[in-house]
Amino acid sequence: MAEEIKETVIEDAAPESEASSDKKQKDSSSKKTDKDSKKLKKELEEANKALSEKEAAYTELNDKYMRILAEYDNFRRRTQKEREGIYSDAYSDAITNILPIYDNVERAVQYSEGDKVSEGVALIMKGFADTLDKMGITEIPALGEKFDPEIHNAVMHVEDEAYGENEVIEVLQKGYRRGDKIIRFAMVKVAN
Repeated sequence: MAEEIKETVIEDAAPESEASSDKKQKDSSSKKTDKDSKKLKKELEEANKALSEKEAAYTELNDKYMRILAEYDNFRRRTQKEREGIYSDAYSDAITNILPIYDNVERAVQYSEGDKVSEGVALIMKGFADTLDKMGITEIPALGEKFDPEIHNAVMHVEDEAYGENEVIEVLQKGYRRGDKIIRFAMVKVAN
C-alpha cells in the first residue's frame, strides 16, 4: 500500500509539474504577446502621427495651390478687362481726333461757291494732316524712291528708260506707318 501511495503521489506530482510548465509557457507567451502588442501599438501611433503630418502638409500645399489658382484666374480676368479698356480708349481717341475733320467736311458741303469749297477742302486736308501727325502717323516716302517690297505694293510695272531700274515713278495710293508698324502699304507704279 505504501508503494501505491508513492506511485499516486508521483503520478499526481507529474501533472502538477506539467501544469506549472504550461503555466510558465503561458505566462512567457503572455509577456511576449504583451511586448508585441505594445510594440504594435507604438508602431501604429507612429504611423498615425506620420499620416497626420502628411495630411497637414497635403492640406497646406492644396491651400497654396487653390490660392495660386484663384490669383491666376483674377489676373486673367483683370488683364482681359484692361485689354478691352485699352482698345476702347484707343478707339475713342482715334474717333475724337477724326471728328473735327468730319465737321470741316460738313461745313464745306454747305458752301456752293467754287473758291469757298476749294478753300474748305484745303482746310480739311490741313486738319487731316495735323490729326495724323498728332497720332504719330507719317506718310511713307515713295515717289522717286527705290522700290522696297517691305513698304511698297507694286501694282504696275512700266518699261521706261527715262527712269532707273526699280524706281517708283507714280504713287497710286499713299502709304502710312506709325513708328515701325506699316498701317497701309504705298500702292505704286514701278519702272523696270
